[in-house]
Amino acid sequence: MLFFLSLFLLFSFPHVTFSAHCTTAAAAKTFQKCITLPTQQASIAWTFHRHNATLDLVFFGTFISPSGWVGWGINPTSPEMTGTRALIAFPDPSTGQIVLLTYLLDPTTKLQKRPLLSRPLDIHILSSSATLYGGKLATVHGGAAVQIFATLKLAPNNTKLHHVWNRGLYVQGYSPTIHPTTANDLSSITTFDVMSGTMATRHSNIGTLRTVHGIMNAIAWGIMLPIGAVLARYLRHVQSLGPTWFYVHAGVQLFAFFLGTVGFAIGIRLGDMSPGVQYGLHRKLGFAAFCLGGLQTLALLFRPKTTTKFRKYWKSYHHFVGYACVVLGVVNVFQGFEVMGEGRSIAKLVYCLGLSTLIGVCITLEVNSWVVFCRKPKEEKLRREGLVGASDKGSGILS
Repeated sequence: MLFFLSLFLLFSFPHVTFSAHCTTAAAAKTFQKCITLPTQQASIAWTFHRHNATLDLVFFGTFISPSGWVGWGINPTSPEMTGTRALIAFPDPSTGQIVLLTYLLDPTTKLQKRPLLSRPLDIHILSSSATLYGGKLATVHGGAAVQIFATLKLAPNNTKLHHVWNRGLYVQGYSPTIHPTTANDLSSITTFDVMSGTMATRHSNIGTLRTVHGIMNAIAWGIMLPIGAVLARYLRHVQSLGPTWFYVHAGVQLFAFFLGTVGFAIGIRLGDMSPGVQYGLHRKLGFAAFCLGGLQTLALLFRPKTTTKFRKYWKSYHHFVGYACVVLGVVNVFQGFEVMGEGRSIAKLVYCLGLSTLIGVCITLEVNSWVVFCRKPKEEKLRREGLVGASDKGSGILS
């Protein structure tokens, strides 16, 4: 089951890139070159005038909400959101007509410490405008296409631009609110050369790492760790197995912790590759589960003998930490689905089916354990009174 679950998870996560055709024809003019951007069904077209280092460009984007916004901008120093000089289009709260305002995305914008306010930019934007597909009679709605035009004066001998784009659900007054934090929304940063048209997506392997991180942690913390706990709870009472149950339990848990450690390390790397992007709850739960898993591994090294008086305290500690680790791991797997924007995906459905099957097995085994536990005193009483032996002898005489 675990093998097929991993295959389902592997092929159920969608790729973060989107393949579409760009166009050089816009509402106002035609441009020389265009490229399709890797996320959000967006593209960009431009004409570069080498003699005066002037760049005419248009960004093609789409709204995801009638009250939302679409933005495009450039970062003069590095390919990241912080420091981006942005042009953001949205419907005017008073008239409903499309407006385009300039914003500087500083660190307070990422942390949402205060509303994002329009301000003049310190780059050479000679002109800018925005128009909806369909002309003056077009209205903003979910899926509506918008074109953001800009004419920039580039620095001499600098033909590479770090540009950022995104879109959000709401605008409060004239202040755009934070955009969604799915994989697509967090990958909307590229660097392209206006001369050659080549594009280098920053950390192009981040989508693959995110998928591997999700699959490994879902299997390790969300499936194998609970299976190991189930094996320990119900197999240790089977006398015919002897100490075999312990080695099986320890082997499964150690492998799950090793796999989870690799997934945890990939998660740390993803955090380093996405400066300023933080998933507070998911990150805290991940650290907590990893620390508890480490404590469980260390507890195995200091496992006292059954004859010592400290054994009962060690068992209480081991059970409490183990079950806490299992609960945190499963909760964080679901949190990870939300972080990746897979809240309604096939991958989550497959995981829920696997987890539900495991829970069903646990309920069945638990009921059986209680039935055996309740019968045990009656059987011992009958054995002490000799009734079981008498019936056996009687049956032997009759036969």
